[in-house]
Amino acid sequence: MISEIQFYLLLALSGLAAIFSILQLFRKGGVSRSDLESMRHEMAEELRATRSEMAGSLNGSLKNYGEVQATTLRQIAEMQDKRLQGLDERFKELSLQTELKLDNVRRTMETRISALQEDNGKRLEQMRQTVDEKLQKTLEDKLSKSFGLVNERLEQVYKGLGEMQNLAVGVGDLKKVLSNVKTRGILGEIQLGAILKEILTPDQYDENVATRKGSSERVEFAVKLPAGGDGGDFIYLPIDAKFPADSYADLMDAYDSGDAARVEAAGKVLENRIRSEAKDIRDKYVHLPETTEFGILFLPVEGLYAEVVRRGLVERLQNDYKVNIAGPTTMAALLNSLQMGFRTLAIQKRSSEVWDVLSGVKSEFETFGRALAQTQNRLHQASDELENLVGVRTRQIQRKLKKVSSLPQEGENSQNTNSDLLSE
Repeated sequence: MISEIQFYLLLALSGLAAIFSILQLFRKGGVSRSDLESMRHEMAEELRATRSEMAGSLNGSLKNYGEVQATTLRQIAEMQDKRLQGLDERFKELSLQTELKLDNVRRTMETRISALQEDNGKRLEQMRQTVDEKLQKTLEDKLSKSFGLVNERLEQVYKGLGEMQNLAVGVGDLKKVLSNVKTRGILGEIQLGAILKEILTPDQYDENVATRKGSSERVEFAVKLPAGGDGGDFIYLPIDAKFPADSYADLMDAYDSGDAARVEAAGKVLENRIRSEAKDIRDKYVHLPETTEFGILFLPVEGLYAEVVRRGLVERLQNDYKVNIAGPTTMAALLNSLQMGFRTLAIQKRSSEVWDVLSGVKSEFETFGRALAQTQNRLHQASDELENLVGVRTRQIQRKLKKVSSLPQEGENSQNTNSDLLSE
């Protein structure tokens, strides 16, 4: 590499020398052809000499470079051999150390795995025993609770069966009671009496009243209604409870059977029974002017009342017999409306008393007005007297005080004072 650089430098210097020689000749002028030819030969000779020198130098340089390169390569190869030997020895040492460490790790892992397996086996055995004990205990507890619940349920079933038997006996007794016409009437009468007692006061109705003079027929309840006079006169509103349980039960059985003909027949029987009861109320208990022109038939069962309303008997009984139908709910509403009427009547009675009180207050107020006028006159007189006292006497005192400007002698003071008092 260095020889090539030297060769190119020499070649460049030769060219520069030739160019410089040519420039010198041109400066001198008169360059002949022979001079140029001689110069060309000289330059050619110099170039050949330069080439030969350069070739020798290049060959020497290449030879030296080859020797240096071979020496360098040998040194590098020796160094690599030494390093490879060192690496082999190091690798062997590392391999031996690795094998020793792996053997230690393997032994340690085997020991720990064996200990872990033993510990896991012990723990699994303990867990199995614990689970078995808990399962056994839980199973026994659940079985005990289940048997206890079953026993309780059986006892409740036995109690329920006993209650059902008692209920069946009670239903039989109730059926026997309801099969008796008199007993059914008493049941409706008790329910009607409870409703009246809850809504009205005892002085607003009577029990077992003979609404017809000279008649032995007595209505169960009669509400007192005001007759319109000021003397506290009243008339009765007769209310009688009826419970045709046998006719209603036959109708319900007909509905359950689904037989239309049977339903129609049972319905007609019930209608005839209700009509008969309404006619009895009109004939036995309604009598003007001791009573209202209508009576009330009380049905103690809502289902029976709904069936009567559904069949349109309410309007027909009102038109034919002047009897209104009422169930437990409608009876309460009717009594509430009557209660409002009673309150209105009481307000009307109290209004006359209020009017009398207002008349007395009016006369008393006139007397109070006269007394107030007299008091006002006296107050005016007192005010005039007070004005006279305050004005006249005050001015006189002020005039007297104006004369007092300084303290006089003792003699003069006494004389003046005495004269003033005498003049006054």
